[in-house]
Amino acid sequence: MSGPRRDPDVVRPYVRTGGRSRPSRDVRLETLVIAADSPLQGLEPDARRVFAVCRGGVLAVAEIAAGLELPASVVRILVSGLMDSGHLAAPVRRSRADAPTTDLLKEVLHGLRSIA
Repeated sequence: MSGPRRDPDVVRPYVRTGGRSRPSRDVRLETLVIAADSPLQGLEPDARRVFAVCRGGVLAVAEIAAGLELPASVVRILVSGLMDSGHLAAPVRRSRADAPTTDLLKEVLHGLRSIA
């Protein structure tokens, strides 16, 4: 007798990540990434797919995972590897010092309400 049969099309997560079990950097589901201008040479198929999706604009890791129908844990590892190789980048976050003041936002809101 043989053991349970497995679907031959199923690829184990550790194969998709090249044996890595953790991302090399802090990549969360809400982390935003965008594709850099980098060649695809040397990328594994799943990394190519992630890179291709990110060429469309800024996406969260959760959106990438959902769009590619891959486990989020796998996508976090793939994204961290692509960031390490320079294929993906995280957009620069604005600091609180650069954020508009509450007074400015109130003025804008008042101006918009006066238009309507």
